[in-house]
Amino acid sequence: MKKKLSLVPIEQIENIIYVIRGQRVMLDEDLARLYEVPTRRLNEQVSRNKDRFPDDFSFQLNQGEWKNLMSQFATSSWGGRRKLPRIFTEHGVAMLANVLKSERAALISIEIVRAFIRLRQVLTSQKELVKEVADLKSFVLKHAQQTGQEFRRVWAAIDKLINPPQPLKPQERMGFKLD
Repeated sequence: MKKKLSLVPIEQIENIIYVIRGQRVMLDEDLARLYEVPTRRLNEQVSRNKDRFPDDFSFQLNQGEWKNLMSQFATSSWGGRRKLPRIFTEHGVAMLANVLKSERAALISIEIVRAFIRLRQVLTSQKELVKEVADLKSFVLKHAQQTGQEFRRVWAAIDKLINPPQPLKPQERMGFKLD
């Protein structure tokens, strides 16, 4: 099976995934742009199929969330939307392909789900890295006293090699001096 070329680069999709209410989500207008349909049409289809979009698939932003999100990507307050945006979770995006019923919607939904999966993998690997660093820090702190003493001994030995102690004055010979 040949791998088809991507319609949209996965990085472009990842850049329009936001975290709202503790969930990774996408805005209706971003999805409409990817699916190449008007935002109004996308939201009409969601309204006609409300039973397919429970609150854990799609929800409307409140005014505070919308203002916060607008400040994150610095949009102009002039013009814009009349209604607050609808948000879609990963499951809601998958359901959109079913209600839009176009080949492009199906293909884009697959790419979006892949982007969500990739983000999940990145976050999981970051959590593992954070845990490893915390374990290393704990180990170092636990053994700091012992390790510190060993390092001081090593540095003292290195200092002696770099700056050997000055030889004492040559002792005078005992006995008689012959001039």
